Amino acid sequence: MAVKRFKPVTPGTRFRVGADNSDITTNVPEKSLVVSVNTRSGGRNHSGKMTMRYLGGGHKQAYRLIDFKRNKFDIPAKVATIEYDPNRSARIALLHFVDGEKRYMIAPAGLKVGMTVVSGESVAPEIGNTLPLKNIPLGSLIHAIELKPGQGAILARSAGTYAQLAARDGKYAVVKLPSGETRMILLTCLATIGIVSNAEKANEVLGKAGRNRWLGRRPRVRGVAMNPVDHPMGGGEGRASGGHPRSRKGLLAKGYKTRDKKKSSDRYIIERRKK
Repeated sequence: MAVKRFKPVTPGTRFRVGADNSDITTNVPEKSLVVSVNTRSGGRNHSGKMTMRYLGGGHKQAYRLIDFKRNKFDIPAKVATIEYDPNRSARIALLHFVDGEKRYMIAPAGLKVGMTVVSGESVAPEIGNTLPLKNIPLGSLIHAIELKPGQGAILARSAGTYAQLAARDGKYAVVKLPSGETRMILLTCLATIGIVSNAEKANEVLGKAGRNRWLGRRPRVRGVAMNPVDHPMGGGEGRASGGHPRSRKGLLAKGYKTRDKKKSSDRYIIERRKK
């Protein structure tokens, strides 16, 4: 997939950089794998009070059921379509299994219509195939990684992301994650070979505020632009800097660690993510 620039026929297209969508093969999703999920809250809780700011609006979306577990072992599936998914940054691929079942999966880069993918213990480590970390060659680029066996893919699922299998140590694999963190994951956890598709997503420029509204994002207000009653960084004469950066509730930002020091999963982290 590549990005394309637009002729500046309107102010909104002057700086817009968008996807050319040349990798998408259909714009009609598989009806049996689409469900209606009413999750639009506008940032309000059950009593109508706004608890999350800057949310609301947005285009109506239908949720595509994605197979994150890839648990149809040793049953080949043919890639029928590569599709757009409004709920995620990556592309999704529709799989037609030989037994007649249909499922969606996160599409890796290089996956084409007509290719065959399969998951299992002894499958070949090729693009789109899913297998346990114990059977993946060291140095391989992987995505859609489980943290617990049978849990389903948790790590490296967004557009252009990937992790690298660095080593194996006892019953654990050492995996370098997209954040730069290196951690241990059980060898029995599944992962998919390849890099997640739509890596050019990072180069897109919306071009106008309205496109953000279509995505369900309302305008974000800076703390220093508020009054003292609304934000710790608000108020002051003229353009005051606002002092130490902090959240609306006074929690320090830009360097203050919020992770629990006693978190049990810390023992699996070999190297922290880079700042």
